[in-house]
Parts: sequence; structure tokens; C-alpha cells
Amino acid sequence: MTTPNSDSSNLDRVDQEIRIERLKREIEQATGMPFVGGTSPDCDPNIHEAFLQNVLALETHGYVKPFDVLQQDGLILPPPEQLGDTAVKVKLWELIRVMARHRLYLHCTDHLSDRELYAWLYRDALHEEMMGLGLPFGDCHLDVLGGCSEEDIRLQMRYYASHEARARWAAQFPDFVMPPSERPPFDRDRHLPQSQDPF
Repeated sequence: MTTPNSDSSNLDRVDQEIRIERLKREIEQATGMPFVGGTSPDCDPNIHEAFLQNVLALETHGYVKPFDVLQQDGLILPPPEQLGDTAVKVKLWELIRVMARHRLYLHCTDHLSDRELYAWLYRDALHEEMMGLGLPFGDCHLDVLGGCSEEDIRLQMRYYASHEARARWAAQFPDFVMPPSERPPFDRDRHLPQSQDPF
């Protein structure tokens, strides 16, 4: 015998199944590809639905350039050559705070001066398209050494890698000329906003 509560619960479950199937079809439309995701039998349907909503948001939001997003937010970004040393420091930290409000965080900056970091952001990093920047979930990250070029690896080993990481790298790549371990010339990273900080 069914009760009004069990009928309501069954209707809610069916409604959710319909919403989940609709989300899958919308994701297929956004990507132009068949939806192939699956879940385990014990997956909470609420988590599954929320996950699909986030996937759809990412796919329909698309890629954006941080530079454009920050300028639309009202941030004025002058070219670095137009700024004196004090002004470039002030503008860099203003930029870092606005980036954090958009949940865009920097890593491995201590080998660069304020001017060098601002120039890298202004000319390069903020013009690379990112997926998800500006959505109400998730964080985006800019690692100065994230390009994994030979120079990036050399700088990582010189200024940021632990003794254990350096030893593992040397063992794995015996032909790599390991630079001496040095303290970075600047002390910025420990003051940078982190994803858990309130803004």
C-alpha cells in the first residue's frame, strides 16, 4: 500500500531523473558529442545532478581571457613601461586582489620582481584563454613556471623544489644539469591570496 508521502517521494525521484537526462542532452548539445559519463550505483542523485549542472555551466560558459574579464570588472591595467617602480608595485597588488576575487590565483612568483611579474601578467598570462573563470564554483590558477619549459624546470629546481624533489629529478634525468639550490630573490608567494581566503 502506498502512502501520500511515498507517492510524493517517487514523483520527486522521477522528476530528478528527468532533470538529469535533460542535463545530459544539454551537455551533448553544448559539446556536439554524445554524453558518455556514468556513475556508480550508490552515487547520490543530488550530487550527480549538481555535477552535471557544473559540467553544463563550464561547457556553455566557454573560454575567456582573464585580461578581458578584469577590464570588464573596471580594473585599469596600464602598460608596465608607463608605471614607475612604486606605481607598478601598487598596481600589481591591486591586480592580484582583483584576480583573487575572481578566484584566479598565482603560484611561483618569488623569482620575479614586481615589474617582471606585472609585465608577464600584462603581456602573456592574462591573455591565455581559461575555462571556468567567472563561474560561481571552482578556482583557476596561474603558475609562473607552469609551461614546463627547460627554463621553467631549471627555475623550479633552483628556487622552489625541495631537496627530495631535486634528488628525485636528478635520479630520473641524470643528464639534467642541476642548478644550485638558492633562496628566491623576492618574498611574495607567502603573502599571495589563497583559495580559502575570504574576498
